[in-house]
Amino acid sequence: MTRMRASWRLLRVVLHIMGGIWTIWTAFPRLSQEQREVQVQAWALNMLVKLGIKIEIRGQAPLTGPMLLAANHISWADIVVIHATRHCRFVSKDEVGRWPLVSTLANAAGTLYITRESRRDAMRVVHQMAQSLRDGDVLAIFPEGTTGDGQKLLPFHANLLQAAIAANAPVQPVALQFADAETGQISFAPCYVGDDSLWQSLWRTLCASNVKAVVKFGTPELPKGRDRRTWAADLHVAIDTLRG
Repeated sequence: MTRMRASWRLLRVVLHIMGGIWTIWTAFPRLSQEQREVQVQAWALNMLVKLGIKIEIRGQAPLTGPMLLAANHISWADIVVIHATRHCRFVSKDEVGRWPLVSTLANAAGTLYITRESRRDAMRVVHQMAQSLRDGDVLAIFPEGTTGDGQKLLPFHANLLQAAIAANAPVQPVALQFADAETGQISFAPCYVGDDSLWQSLWRTLCASNVKAVVKFGTPELPKGRDRRTWAADLHVAIDTLRG
């Protein structure tokens, strides 16, 4: 029964992805930026339904930009979950821009790509992020730089926070958790860590029942003279506190 349910969910997920790509090709050229953002958020909400993931939002997502969201990172599903709360532009590793189908969705959502190993490219992305914040956009980053299992917060990388300092833009801490909707215990089904493949993580998620994504928005904060390393340390504490 579990495999049948997972297979049915997988079919719905694939069809939803194809439907999203069709919308990007046919409708997006005629839509304003605001209308595109509404479409992206609606698509993400529907994707969570197809995956069988409920969502619980605590706190207030930013209504307008500029804003840089800083969130802990657990799963490939994190991006879908945050988009379901409001549209934002993610900063993602450059290889995502080469993934079939996924890149089409990511590009349509305004994703910024970074080559992690290149300090020069990090500087380029920081300048691009700063300009985007000055333009009033909402951006999102995962300061851990990789995924964890949701139990312990990994150390933060501070480089991308320089964009918020340069633009004097606020950063809002965001805590993500996946839990069993009935017991409240941590759900490891959507985790994407260690030797997990994307397929293994996706299949576990599709097989699971009662998975709930909990998104906790903290209080936005301005740099107030802090350098990026000090600010990263403060955000680490803020997000860890939000996680409870």
